[in-house]
Amino acid sequence: MGLTLENFLPYRMARLTEALSAEIRPVYKDAFGLNRPEWRVLAALADLGPSTATALGAHSAQHKTKVSRAVRALELRRWIRRETVMTDRRSEIISMTDTGQHAYCDLVAPMRERETRILDRIAPEDRAALNRALSALEAATGVSEG
Repeated sequence: MGLTLENFLPYRMARLTEALSAEIRPVYKDAFGLNRPEWRVLAALADLGPSTATALGAHSAQHKTKVSRAVRALELRRWIRRETVMTDRRSEIISMTDTGQHAYCDLVAPMRERETRILDRIAPEDRAALNRALSALEAATGVSEG
């Protein structure tokens, strides 16, 4: 009894994730010099507002070491800042600076454009089915949508 990789859902999803990431990578990497963890941390901050590294990691589905490196890199660019929580000096709140907010706003339109170009290759009824299937997979695996 074997396993055909091409029919194995986790493999198919991983392959698809890499292909989709490759389509949007030119925006955040080539145009803005970000890597994937940095882009995800910036997007998570835009979604959540000021947050801890733990919250950013959970929201962006990234390991704490990737978040830590991304936070350091974004801080060096002066796109984010860290502030120690006075009631718990071990915790920090991470927030976007004005420069980071402007950079993020500059990223949104080309990222949305890439997403639209991908979705335009899919028939409208298939897009609706895709959204239903993704929601069902998220529910089945306990992944929240936001």
